[in-house]
Amino acid sequence: MVNVRTFIIFPFLIAFIVGMIILQIFLSKRENKWAGLILPIISFSISLLALLGAVMYLPATVTEFSFVNGELVEQTVTPFVPTSTIISTAIFTFLVFNIPTVINLIIYAVCRDKYSKKRDLEKMRIQDLE
Repeated sequence: MVNVRTFIIFPFLIAFIVGMIILQIFLSKRENKWAGLILPIISFSISLLALLGAVMYLPATVTEFSFVNGELVEQTVTPFVPTSTIISTAIFTFLVFNIPTVINLIIYAVCRDKYSKKRDLEKMRIQDLE
């Protein structure tokens, strides 16, 4: 059974994503080229924070509780986390959290290309008038 909250939150999530895309298009079409890089920089920063969090919170110690002769015994165990697990977790986290960065950079590149062509056409018109 589908949760009712999902139906309530989903339209807001879609509206948020569409709003971010519209904002990125608006910022990318600005004359200042740095304005269009605001959202990609923010999303890249968030991906670095997620990467740091994913690697920092890999299990370092595990506390196990067991009963021995009817008494509760606490035992702290330090599990071995293979380096390949840490690296694969880091790569996966970095790639997944940079999907918005890539999308924002693609929007920026397309909009800036159109802006550059428009600006070049205006320069040619001005030169033709002279």
